[in-house]
Amino acid sequence: MRGIMSTDGYLTFALGKGRLAKKTLELFETLGITCEEMKDKDSRKLIFVNEDLKLRFFLAKGPDVPTYVEYGAADIGVAGKDTIMEENRRVYEVLDFGFGKCRMCVCGPEHAKDLLKHHERIRVASKYPNIAKDYFYNQKHQTVDIIKLNGSVELGPLVGLSDVIVDIVETGSTLHENGLAVLEEICPLSARMIVNQVSMQMEKERITGLITNLKEALQK
Repeated sequence: MRGIMSTDGYLTFALGKGRLAKKTLELFETLGITCEEMKDKDSRKLIFVNEDLKLRFFLAKGPDVPTYVEYGAADIGVAGKDTIMEENRRVYEVLDFGFGKCRMCVCGPEHAKDLLKHHERIRVASKYPNIAKDYFYNQKHQTVDIIKLNGSVELGPLVGLSDVIVDIVETGSTLHENGLAVLEEICPLSARMIVNQVSMQMEKERITGLITNLKEALQK
């Protein structure tokens, strides 16, 4: 194992709760990086420690992970690319883990294609207003009204709240069942590793060693 051990303190990881954390820990285990405390389902601990490797882990809601990393509460974070783009924090994105693959897309009824082609002023519903705004304003140069929703954004076009939506698409089955389709693809998404900018300088050898080991594990 190159560059993981350190005598000068801990490296702290913020992991997005749920499937992301589970897959990340499975990947880490292939490198011999384990945290037995996290496997205790009854534990009420918030921070888990591997004393041998001087590593700390905590679980956070996805959108909070880049915040913890930007402010140095965590040296390293793992979050979806959608979260990283939406939060737009000052962090280094250093590695694509390749799991949790899906796409960020503009979706809606087929007839809405014309509205996108002709750059008409339309209403866009999304859980990701910053991503939607960046796409329409900076890439398509189309003026739109963006409506932030927290729940099922597919409802937007169905009830007349919006013309289209910007949302994550995995299989597209929910869209299809509701008479909607992918109209434009914004970008591919997957789990990414991010690093605090100061930590990258202060713990450069240790963190780059970890990145190298992870890259090798991902190629196997």
